[in-house]
Amino acid sequence: MQIEILLFEGFDELDAIGPYEVFRLSSKHGDLDARLVTLKPTELIEARSGLRLEPDGTVSDNADLILVPGGGWSNPDEPGVNREYQRGEIPELLRERFEDGALIASVCTGSLLLAAAGLLEDRPAVTHRTARADLREMGADVREDRFVDDGRILTAGGITSGFDLALHIVGRECGSDIADTVAGELEYERAI
Repeated sequence: MQIEILLFEGFDELDAIGPYEVFRLSSKHGDLDARLVTLKPTELIEARSGLRLEPDGTVSDNADLILVPGGGWSNPDEPGVNREYQRGEIPELLRERFEDGALIASVCTGSLLLAAAGLLEDRPAVTHRTARADLREMGADVREDRFVDDGRILTAGGITSGFDLALHIVGRECGSDIADTVAGELEYERAI
């Protein structure tokens, strides 16, 4: 399984790096790989708290799963989800990739970009507690779980729940034993 974590200026570090670490550790045990990608070519991308990363490349046409982190929903004047929501390019890409058969996942307020793509209408979903009302207004059936698996759409709540979502994806795709092994390596207790 090829997983691409779609970065944008102002993304939350842990939303992306937590799942990335889970997926990369899992690649030692199962047929799963993860890349950090951007919409357009860029040498460096800066996260919400100042971490600067060199992406592996741009989003491809053949990712099996695209994961979108959150960050920056509450302030439209700063880089982050709100700005990407207004731009509309990421939601358009997510809609296209979903229609092409890719699984789509989000962590934290990244779910608002899935909602902008029209992917969460009447679907169960979760986001950071501070954005639940906004997500509900966008037509999602908002839950308060750590993560929600609705088949081809998966969402995780706030920040650290990205670990839970990533471990769930590993369990779903590679088996519970591998997910348990990776959780043990991370010294993290899985939310099942």
